Amino acid sequence: MNLEETRLNMVTQQIRTWNVLDDSVLDLLYKIRREEFALPANRAMAFVDMEIPLGYGQVMLAPKMEARILQELHIKKTDKILEVGSGSGYLAALLAEKGAHVYSVEIVPELKTMAENNLKAHDITNVTIEQGDAAQGWSKHGPYDVIVLTASTPVLPDAFLQSLNPGGRLFAIVGEDPAMEASLITCVAPGEYTTKKLFETSTIPLINALQPTKFVF
Repeated sequence: MNLEETRLNMVTQQIRTWNVLDDSVLDLLYKIRREEFALPANRAMAFVDMEIPLGYGQVMLAPKMEARILQELHIKKTDKILEVGSGSGYLAALLAEKGAHVYSVEIVPELKTMAENNLKAHDITNVTIEQGDAAQGWSKHGPYDVIVLTASTPVLPDAFLQSLNPGGRLFAIVGEDPAMEASLITCVAPGEYTTKKLFETSTIPLINALQPTKFVF
């Protein structure tokens, strides 16, 4: 396999065709080698348009999804970022290249270790990986300029909105199969938010994600 040719094909055939045209985002996909964050057994799948298993029921998002998240968030070098779900550390590495500091929370201890090792191997020092359950919020280092949920949630907890600075942006995939929608939520003023619907998709839920209220009649 010619890795660089395969990487180029991924960018031109999968990512650019999904309306990801920001050169700063595309350049990062060449700089940070995605295959080096996948499990060794799955590295041949690193450039395929699909989610890659990480074990423990978790996955790496598809390449075009990661790229689209970066583009939609318009991350600035001064941004403090919360990532919910570290996985292998790849998306945290991308976020860290664009922002000031990333606080990434992972509930699975083995994946926390994997993410830390991958980030260390790539000399990425502006990411703090913490173990914990952030599915319903993580105010510890808030408020944040950017929040990214790397898996879906049937209901978006208010705690995430309340953890956004004015001007802050939140990416979340909300809903249950077969009706999940990726959205970008912006805090336009304290307590005021706008929502931009991005696309329909489907992915695994966060462990311990907030469930819809069930009414019994």
